[in-house]
Amino acid sequence: MTTRREIYLDHAATTPVAPEVVAAMVPLMEGRFGNPSSVHRRGDEARDVLAAARAQVASLVGALPEEVVFTGSGSEANNLALRGLLAGAPLKRRRLVVSAVEHPSVLETARDLEASGFPVTIVPVDANGVVDPARLAAVLSDDVALVSVMWVNNETGTIQPVAQLAELAHRAGARFHCDAVQAAGKLPIDVTAAGVDLLTIAGHKFNGPLGAAALIVRRRVRLAPLITGGHQERSRRAGTENLPAIAGFGLACARAAMRLADGRAAAAAAMGERLWARLQAAAPNAKLHGANGPRLGSILSVEFPGVEGEAMLHELDARGITVSTGSACSAASPGPSPVLLAMGLSADEAHATVRFSLGDDTSEAEVEVAAQAVTQAIVTLRALAQAPQAHSELGGRARVAGSRT
Repeated sequence: MTTRREIYLDHAATTPVAPEVVAAMVPLMEGRFGNPSSVHRRGDEARDVLAAARAQVASLVGALPEEVVFTGSGSEANNLALRGLLAGAPLKRRRLVVSAVEHPSVLETARDLEASGFPVTIVPVDANGVVDPARLAAVLSDDVALVSVMWVNNETGTIQPVAQLAELAHRAGARFHCDAVQAAGKLPIDVTAAGVDLLTIAGHKFNGPLGAAALIVRRRVRLAPLITGGHQERSRRAGTENLPAIAGFGLACARAAMRLADGRAAAAAAMGERLWARLQAAAPNAKLHGANGPRLGSILSVEFPGVEGEAMLHELDARGITVSTGSACSAASPGPSPVLLAMGLSADEAHATVRFSLGDDTSEAEVEVAAQAVTQAIVTLRALAQAPQAHSELGGRARVAGSRT
């Protein structure tokens, strides 16, 4: 019996760890283990590994090694950026400004901060999910401490005008944070050129391990720690560093820098455009959200009118195609995507949407098979939608768009 090969199109959720990254991590979990805070030989060796990884992470985004604060995840880094900066903000400058399409780790943190007495302003986006600089400028004043806008949206691939937005924040005397988790390793990033004060990246989005991420904290930015009780990370994040994961993270950053330099990082975006062309042929009424704005081609948020996105996900999964209906961090939420609603879509349109996200190893053959599977799934789901008895027997797997209560 042969095993069907999975076609993985959910790289925006997480990516496979590159073999060379695994090879770099294993010795640090076996004979070369050590605590970077120890003062003996093993501690010295561990500190050398930590320093090398810090330099690799910094190099990927144009930062200095001492500006890198290692964290356990992108969500933790986002929390540290928002909570850490606002904790030390003067009483007259405590307002937080975020876009309406931020990752839940920013939006939910903003809501929590608001409940704690920090004023929060949410800036809307246009139909392509882009923050208009003029709309940001309109809400900025001398009470704003921090503006947080992501670089690339995790659901639609929309690219924000980061440098323009950061400049506006600075003109108002505010700091600028950017969640670049979906951008790092896929687009060139230079924190100095972009004017970013705080930048979040996570290794598992570009073939590094889970459990290692970083917040870039530029010099002269005051930041209170979330976790206290140790001197690690320049006293900004207490606790023994996850050395194997951080070493893998560093190598993944070096690997990503090489792929950006030689053009291999652009392969996923090109293949994504090919997938969209094939999906259009398979489903002429399909809609690509954010199609008329700047976007990362490897992330496609596609609406299939008349078909429930979750049902499409399960049909494709049964055919060996792995996709999602939106952010992995909000997958358990039964409601429509807040990102798509913020872009002006209806709840039914949002529920009819599937996210395809490609990696730099996604092949043309996989794209062709995935497009064929979508065609078959649409036929199956629309047939089941017209056959209530069969639909019931399948436990509602083929719910049509708009059937949620």
